Amino acid sequence: MQEILLGIGEFGVSTDGRPIRTQGLGSCVAISLWCPDMKAAGLVQIALPESKINPGKGKEKPGYFADTGMPALIAELKDRGCKVSKKKTEVKLIGGAEVMNSNDVFNIGAHNIAAVRRILGEHKLRVVAEHVGGHASKSVTVFPKTGDVMLACPGIKEWYI
Repeated sequence: MQEILLGIGEFGVSTDGRPIRTQGLGSCVAISLWCPDMKAAGLVQIALPESKINPGKGKEKPGYFADTGMPALIAELKDRGCKVSKKKTEVKLIGGAEVMNSNDVFNIGAHNIAAVRRILGEHKLRVVAEHVGGHASKSVTVFPKTGDVMLACPGIKEWYI
């Protein structure tokens, strides 16, 4: 079964069992939403916290920013029949590493994580698992049938959250 491959600022939803994957996740944050009742999942790769720095890009590519990407992913899941709620949805967070600057002067990853947490709170969604921060990039694969999220990091064996 062919996977859905996402790039930076993209989001996707699978209701047919196809895995969703994104690669090279550094300071970006990937958010997986799984709807177990429908065996459906969504994934977005957020690059920056707020679209106010470039509203045009926020409209053109909503997944690029946390404040436009999360609502867009939630809306797409609802359009596909998912009941997105605290009780019906599992949320997993991955990424937000500080890969460019090891002395934390300008930590985009931490800002992305904080923005995503704030938006999840606004939607009353809770995180059930996460692997955030650090200094290494990751690849993420979401399996809609099980809700499993597989992580891969250069030089480390794959693992699941």
